Amino acid sequence: MSLLRQPAVSVVLLALLLFLTKPTRTSSAPTPQEPQGQQQPPDARARIRSTVELVVVPVTVKDSKGNLVDDLRKDDFRIFEDEVEQQTSLFSTDAFPLSAMVLLDDDLKPKASDQLHKSLLAIAGAFSESDEVGLARFASFFTPVMEFTQDNDHLMADLKRLVSGDESFPDPESTAPHPTAGGQPIPGAATGPQQATADKTTKHVDDAIHAAAEALRGRNRERRKVIILVSDGVDAKTNTYNYDQTLAFLLSSDVSVYAIGTDAALLRRGASPLSRYARATGGDTYFVNNAAALSRAYAQVAEEARHQYTLAYAPAGTDRTQNYHSIEVRVRRPGLEVLSRDGYYLARLP
Repeated sequence: MSLLRQPAVSVVLLALLLFLTKPTRTSSAPTPQEPQGQQQPPDARARIRSTVELVVVPVTVKDSKGNLVDDLRKDDFRIFEDEVEQQTSLFSTDAFPLSAMVLLDDDLKPKASDQLHKSLLAIAGAFSESDEVGLARFASFFTPVMEFTQDNDHLMADLKRLVSGDESFPDPESTAPHPTAGGQPIPGAATGPQQATADKTTKHVDDAIHAAAEALRGRNRERRKVIILVSDGVDAKTNTYNYDQTLAFLLSSDVSVYAIGTDAALLRRGASPLSRYARATGGDTYFVNNAAALSRAYAQVAEEARHQYTLAYAPAGTDRTQNYHSIEVRVRRPGLEVLSRDGYYLARLP
């Protein structure tokens, strides 16, 4: 079986982008290996693609107050694979366009569902014209609501239809009734009989995250792929995929989870599955208790996901016969919180 080098491809694309867009940094003076007047062969960059295996690690750094730290340099970072320190090959602070799947919990309690409903239009304002956004909802089942689009006007129009109830997005597999506005279901609205305690709920958070990752898996490799999950974190024990399986699929697919926790998630915080997914994939968790805070959180999450440090290294000193490899990123400056994914897979999981 050939190994899939998605991280390697991503970093080569980054290197090529820097090469093509910043010609003023290219010196015209010959190097000792290149006599003046000698031209590079046309396939030089293609050889880089085939001979260098790089692992790309997006990293977020925050101070003790939760503010993003954006003044670190390459030498401030240390990166470890399987507890073996690695040499950082590439370092960038450039913003990346996003492929974002906004995943909305359709089984919230009435107060939280009302807050989500009121915040829906703010989703459109969170993204730039370079981002692409898809929308889905879930309770017992994952239901796509809107295909990926870079057209912000189209995104806003679809969100307005959701808010007004002018368009339906039925879940044919679910038999639970939905409350309506104008006769149509609204993402975020409470779903009557599905309201239950944590041990009796029919809501499948793990399966919904897995499905969202499947939707993101095939998006353009030049984009940073993220799930923006709005939920209370209450999860059934009857998911098709458990936490470990879903996390492995996220890491294999290079997808990060950014969770916005509401209602029951406010009480559980670090113990919530939302926080566990976010920490392990290099994302982050925000907790909100009103519609205004939720509306702000969309933009905060998108901004954080788009503006991360990007580190890359060529693995050395670790067992390359193993498919999974752990990653740990440290910074030399004390008192900072570092957010990065727990590891990666050499070959994608099926």
